[in-house]
Amino acid sequence: MQKRKLGNQGLEVSAIGLGCMGMSFSYAPFPPESVSIDLIHKAVEEGITFFDTAEVYGPYTNEELVGKALKPFRNQVQIATKFGFRIQDGKMMGVDSRPETIRKAVEGSLKRLNVECIDLLYQHRVDPNIPIEEVAGTVKDLIKEGKAKYFGLSEAGAASIRKAHVEQSVSALQSEFSLWTRQHESEIIPTIEELGIGFVPFSPLGKGFLTGTMEKNRKFESGDIRGVIPRFTQEAQMANQALIDVIANFAQMKSVTNAQIALAWVLARNPMTVPIPGTTKIHRLIENNRAINITFTPQELAELNTASKEVKIIGARYTEAQEKATGL
Repeated sequence: MQKRKLGNQGLEVSAIGLGCMGMSFSYAPFPPESVSIDLIHKAVEEGITFFDTAEVYGPYTNEELVGKALKPFRNQVQIATKFGFRIQDGKMMGVDSRPETIRKAVEGSLKRLNVECIDLLYQHRVDPNIPIEEVAGTVKDLIKEGKAKYFGLSEAGAASIRKAHVEQSVSALQSEFSLWTRQHESEIIPTIEELGIGFVPFSPLGKGFLTGTMEKNRKFESGDIRGVIPRFTQEAQMANQALIDVIANFAQMKSVTNAQIALAWVLARNPMTVPIPGTTKIHRLIENNRAINITFTPQELAELNTASKEVKIIGARYTEAQEKATGL
């Protein structure tokens, strides 16, 4: 597996990471713990060194899983986790990035991950009630104390990124980005490229849709976030099939899969882009990792950009309530 740098502060990770959220949060039904541990171990064997989790995934259970699975490989991998929500009685109660909340979250994450220091510590979502400079300052102190190595933001706007970066260098921005979620191309991505901040796209396969393997008229089980997302209604899926057709044409041309084309397109963004596709299946993990070997000529990339942009995507990426509450 190739390596890529995230930011200019020294963080270097595998060119493709593994998003671990779906192993215990948002994409029910979840596999047995032993299956997820085997998959994480296979990821390490495949050369993945970058693993993503958060305290709210569960809450807490995903960090515990990742910590348990990666304990034998601690010196070989980098673990990213996130703070930024108030959790009460096992439920996420809204954003909260007060310094005392950040510190409490970090202490909990260190214990659950069974580590002395968090490799990449993200603010999960911007808290409009707490100045971003205060958040960055708190993380700066945690880095000085040896409890975190690098600072990241998730789904932050350009102004917040700039303000935070002045107080404490931001190594990575994690935000949703794929061939059907491209709103960050106009302002956010140019901002982080200007500042030398790495980009960690989550849901680079469009929550599975861009693979082209999702059954038509699929009904999602209770606990699967896609069951309430407007973009995954039957009508929207039928309309958005046009994008799958575009991807499939390129996949056929290069004798690869749709998923590999979608990931290769994200990887081609710039050398500081590290997507974190999630999966619970080892054969999908291996398939995703092979995307690193796919390259586009400038003409091919231009053609894919043009063809995909011509498809009008139907359905919002989240419900209004989801956007307001978490953006997950």
